[in-house]
Amino acid sequence: MIYLFLATGFEDIEAMAPVDILRRAGLRVETVSITGERVVTSAHGVGVAADRLLSEIHFEDAELLILPGGMPGASNLDACEPLRQGILRHHAAGRRLAAICAAPLVYGHLGLLDGVRATCYPGFESELHGAVCTSALVEQDGQFITAKGPGAAMEFGYTLAALYVGEAVNELRRGMIYAELLGE
Repeated sequence: MIYLFLATGFEDIEAMAPVDILRRAGLRVETVSITGERVVTSAHGVGVAADRLLSEIHFEDAELLILPGGMPGASNLDACEPLRQGILRHHAAGRRLAAICAAPLVYGHLGLLDGVRATCYPGFESELHGAVCTSALVEQDGQFITAKGPGAAMEFGYTLAALYVGEAVNELRRGMIYAELLGE
């Protein structure tokens, strides 16, 4: 199971593009509202109906946790203590953690990025406590996958899918016309 967490003010494309790509890859991904309400409003005023509420999930069922960025979405994720505790348990179990844009700040504030290569939206590097910050669109290091921002949302999704489907992700890239966009 893959969980992607939605907080009020999440960046639309950073949530929906990875969910779309992962589901097209045949992976089981569910969106999870941390607000206590099923419908979560994005940074651009779009209401998205989450598959589950935070109170309905079990972190031990997940192999990957994904945090979309956006503001105040990333700050709202960071302020959610039940989510923070779940992330700490997930990390301690050695499972994968992903975040895009401003959302890697959650892992930084939890002290999980010490010595980890990570990327984020420009200007948030100081929030990634202990990380070795890069300017890559997507960065993988150990159990962490981070991405830079909205423009990296598709590549972030393909990188996450490749963790599970390997080279088959290239067919997905072609089928979604993404490879053509990049001249591949």
